[in-house]
Amino acid sequence: MSRTARLFQLMQALRSGPSPKTSNQLAQDLGVSARTVHRDIDTLRGLGAVIDGEAGFGFTLIEDATLPPLGFTDDELEALVLGLREVQLIGDPALSDAAAAALRKLQGRLPRRQSHRLSHAVLTATRFDRPALPSIEVSDLRQATWDERAVEFAYTDVKGDDTRRRVNPLSIVYMDRSNVLLSWCHLRQDFRVFRLDRMRDMSVTDESFRPNRVPLLRAALDRIRADRAAKEQANEA
Repeated sequence: MSRTARLFQLMQALRSGPSPKTSNQLAQDLGVSARTVHRDIDTLRGLGAVIDGEAGFGFTLIEDATLPPLGFTDDELEALVLGLREVQLIGDPALSDAAAAALRKLQGRLPRRQSHRLSHAVLTATRFDRPALPSIEVSDLRQATWDERAVEFAYTDVKGDDTRRRVNPLSIVYMDRSNVLLSWCHLRQDFRVFRLDRMRDMSVTDESFRPNRVPLLRAALDRIRADRAAKEQANEA
């Protein structure tokens, strides 16, 4: 087998199956020694492939230099710009900064013509009334939602009444004038929505509700749809 063919096969092996892959696994797949695998990985790194890992821990292909640049139609690009600029306006500070960073990264990876088009996109987003700033660290809430961990917080409702809540966070919803948390409330034993700007002193607990977030979220959305349909029928009656 030529060295070029071996490098190609090594890239294919890194792309396929679960990662990380040890040098012994790769050597067995390619029919070479582990030492040869190490040399070939160094060669691929020199050619631009981003391969994470080292001997004894395994290797993971993070970025493939052989793949073509990102490809989007012009309409897809406009949609991405519009969406990211909207996130900059309605997202919490961390998410807003992330949207701006994503736009910069996208521009750096696009072909020149589309990079220019992104800089001078026809579509944009603006808001004269932005949602109230959250009074909690929303990045912690997002992580707790992904980790399926219950959170506790103090809450002031629309009447000014204060309560202490423990909830299973299901989804953060960005609405026209407020950003809210859709959750299962331990106190009410039912689905509840909480405005992020009325939450305070939030802490993430050790209580896990894995793997129930997805089925709970489906049930909550079904409830919302059913309530909306019932209101529309009542209005028509």
